[in-house]
Amino acid sequence: MINRRFGKTGWDVSVVGLGTWNLGNQWGEMSDATASDILLASIDQGMNLLDTAESYGIPNGMSEMRIGKTITSAMRDNLIVVSKVGNWGSRTNGRVPKTSADSIRVCGHACLGRMRTDRIDVLLCHEGNIKDPTVYVEGFEELVAEGSVRTYGISTNSLDVLSNFYEISKGACAVVEVDYSLLNRNPEEGFLDYCLEKDLGILVRGPLAKGVLSGKFSRETVFTDTVRNGWNAGESDRADFEQMLDRMDVIKDAVGDDSKLVETALRYVIGHKSNPVVIPGATSVAQVKGNAAAGI
Repeated sequence: MINRRFGKTGWDVSVVGLGTWNLGNQWGEMSDATASDILLASIDQGMNLLDTAESYGIPNGMSEMRIGKTITSAMRDNLIVVSKVGNWGSRTNGRVPKTSADSIRVCGHACLGRMRTDRIDVLLCHEGNIKDPTVYVEGFEELVAEGSVRTYGISTNSLDVLSNFYEISKGACAVVEVDYSLLNRNPEEGFLDYCLEKDLGILVRGPLAKGVLSGKFSRETVFTDTVRNGWNAGESDRADFEQMLDRMDVIKDAVGDDSKLVETALRYVIGHKSNPVVIPGATSVAQVKGNAAAGI
């Protein structure tokens, strides 16, 4: 697996990591054993980057808990673990108010507990449209000072939100997570250039557009998971899904070999001059291995 410098953190991270949203039952029921197999396979394939969030899973926190049950202390020392706070309970009418630095700290401490670790390498603000992130910055700074978090940043698709967060942090913001893929090239319009200028570590979520870039979906596909069920016929996001399928016809023609779609999509993203790393999810060991092939 190819490693690269992760922005101003200076850390060496694998160009392909593992996104763990899929491990928490929101993308379909998954057993503890399968989640563990996927996590261990990612390490075996040379991935040293895990991305999660306090809110990932049914129930909330399931993805972090499965990481905690699988990753031993010896494994932990060789990993870069990223988590995010800001959405705990948002699906279950139990959202935790983020009103003070202490509320951010308690969420960070909860992440530590669920993952059974003594530190989080990167903690991100999970409110992508936040106007005033001061309480996050203050809370993150306190978590860094106490040794619970090594560095911090934000998950957002907005350059305005990112630049505001960066300025309020007085340049301490070190990492950003953004949606970017062959089907969503919006970050190429200034966002990635800003990250390069500020030497930010760039985590790319959605590099396979929730699986669309695998080429396995059609207009007849029926989604039963809670993440993509809005793509089904008659649902709110159906038009967006059909637009992606139309664009996939062009991509498939360009690639020529459907078996190379995933590898091509991931390599496109990590090939940007700003040196992003990708965190595709997986629901099987085979998918982990297929994703890892893009980073060899």
